[in-house]
Amino acid sequence: MRDQIFVPSHTPLWQSTVKRAVDFLVASCALAVLSPILAGIAVGVKLSSPGRVFYRWRVVGQGGHPFTGYKFRTMVENADVLKAGLLAQNEMRGPVFKMQDDPRITPFGRVLRKYSLDELPQLWSVVKGDMSLVGPRPPLQSEYKSFTSYQKQKLAVKPGLTCLWQISGRNEIRDLDEWVRLDLEYIKHWSLWLDLKILLATVSTVLRGTGR
Repeated sequence: MRDQIFVPSHTPLWQSTVKRAVDFLVASCALAVLSPILAGIAVGVKLSSPGRVFYRWRVVGQGGHPFTGYKFRTMVENADVLKAGLLAQNEMRGPVFKMQDDPRITPFGRVLRKYSLDELPQLWSVVKGDMSLVGPRPPLQSEYKSFTSYQKQKLAVKPGLTCLWQISGRNEIRDLDEWVRLDLEYIKHWSLWLDLKILLATVSTVLRGTGR
């Protein structure tokens, strides 16, 4: 049943500890190594369109806990205001907005999204512990309010930068429940080895430029 409450299996403490240690070390090192690229992207965002460099990403994390993350801004400054006029063109079934050819995206932002470069500032959320490298994608706080009990189950674990949805044809998935099904599949079968496989597949996906 879609509304059946999902209870994740118990994860050994050592595996959770290793996952958190890997998250912190990898994210910290990535921020340091990629700092010149981050600076270059920041300049590109600022020069390509008027507005802020970073987008304040207000989302919901594990257990329904709200937090604010950051992405490089890929849309026009007033994108959230313009969203109301585009809701009729939503391509997703469920309380999540997704539009393939969203007119709010800037030309430079489209390049960033294609290679998922706009996501890089979220490494700071991983360092802080709000997110993990791998885990279900967090929903916007505004979207979470309309989630069913089935859909809320994706937040049984810490959200991540990448997940099964990212590497399973995210541009073709048009139903939130299908997205949630993949998230629950990940939670059910979670292991450090699965995380590694998803990370490797994500690298391949990013290099091919098959992002949104």
